[in-house]
Amino acid sequence: MPASTLDPAQLEKMREDWDQRARENARHFIATGNTEWDSAQFYDSGRLNVFHEILTDLGNVCQGMSAKQMKVLEIGCGAGRMTRALSEVFGEVYAVDVSGEMIARAREALADRPNIHLFQNNGADLAVLGDVRLDFAFSYIVFQHIPSRDIIYSYVRDVNRLLKPGGLFKLQVQGCLATEGEPDTWLGVHFTQEDALEMARECGFEARYSVGVNTQYFWLWFFKP
Repeated sequence: MPASTLDPAQLEKMREDWDQRARENARHFIATGNTEWDSAQFYDSGRLNVFHEILTDLGNVCQGMSAKQMKVLEIGCGAGRMTRALSEVFGEVYAVDVSGEMIARAREALADRPNIHLFQNNGADLAVLGDVRLDFAFSYIVFQHIPSRDIIYSYVRDVNRLLKPGGLFKLQVQGCLATEGEPDTWLGVHFTQEDALEMARECGFEARYSVGVNTQYFWLWFFKP
């Protein structure tokens, strides 16, 4: 589903809410384990996530390629917590976020990294990247906040558009069913195993692996045929 057919008010609400969170305490809302991150701790926490979710999975991520020759995508980069770590591993990093406030902080913090390309996007697709060809795409603690399954589908379809054949899109979604309240820009929508398999099929991917079903950290390995 293209962004033009999605609810513009919902996309604007996402942007406004994340801009406000960035102004209030960007690092805390990106990584809620600490309310007062210093820079070293903040970026080290990103390196730890990249280690656990990417460096321990390089067989699937790189598939024989040299990481330094790869172009990779991070969806929902925030202020660049994991983006810096990704730039230490991969040749080029393309990173998008719906929040201009978050992107401004990332630009300032990552100005010393010429292999990072930062973009504010519309919150639903990757049109801002044009037709760049990607070797790997990644998203962590981002889709769990999106209040619309249609928006997530839009992202996944556009990753398929840009990802090279055989490439991996490794993403985390919300696997917990909320006990109260409607999905919003913090709570987000949840996915069952069946939902995830359907999304892969609808968006042109092969869902090869998953872990963490029924938990907040429901990881999916979507490979482009």
